[in-house]
Amino acid sequence: MAIKLVISGCCGRMGQAIARGALSEGAFTLAAVLEAPGHEAIGRDYSSVIGQPVSGGLRVVADVRQAISQGDVLVEFTSPDATVAHAQLAQELHKPMVVGTTGLSDTQLESLRLVSSTIPIVVSPNMSVGVNVLFELAQLAAQRLGSAFDVEVVESHHRQKKDVPSGTAKRLAALLASVRKQPSGAITVHAIRAGDIVGDHTVVLAGPSERLELTHRAHSREVFARGALRAAQFIVTQRPGLYDMSHVLKSSD
Repeated sequence: MAIKLVISGCCGRMGQAIARGALSEGAFTLAAVLEAPGHEAIGRDYSSVIGQPVSGGLRVVADVRQAISQGDVLVEFTSPDATVAHAQLAQELHKPMVVGTTGLSDTQLESLRLVSSTIPIVVSPNMSVGVNVLFELAQLAAQRLGSAFDVEVVESHHRQKKDVPSGTAKRLAALLASVRKQPSGAITVHAIRAGDIVGDHTVVLAGPSERLELTHRAHSREVFARGALRAAQFIVTQRPGLYDMSHVLKSSD
């Protein structure tokens, strides 16, 4: 039976990419599409937003509780404050979540952790399968090369991206610091905001007379949308808890 998706942030770049991906697969239907109150698209036929037919005359809505109640899983790509508020409603309604919102503070992440005691949630700053493999490779490289190598992270995104550095870069830096037994924040992150770059992340490990660079480049947002949909398929069958993309990937090994 098809999984009924509720997409929060449905008119954003990621929301639209997820909707198109879902419509191209038989595993999903769109149950509700949600935007912030006052958004110009509220009340519009969603077909006109994404430029392709959506069955049932689905319209963009602002009523969060009603939207969440109509689906099997909430996929959230919005702002940090909205994400926390929506998670609390999802908890009340006992609906699983996939959270790709970036820029979440430690306090906001702790709020999601508390909510996950009741519902299952996948939280990841980057839903790309390749990036999540990069997380593993970067840790292995830092461990094998040791303290003789300096480690820094470079990330590049489009000029409209709000959070600096990216959530992915912060996650890389935190993982690397942990492996090297350094305090949080010890790994330097360089951020570039230019043009329409979808997302590039490079870990630079430089030592005596040699340098290793591990790079992931996203060519389109479809890669993140595919990961989010994969996470949605995973989370609807899980027990309450806080999950990340490593759990999603291991589930299909």
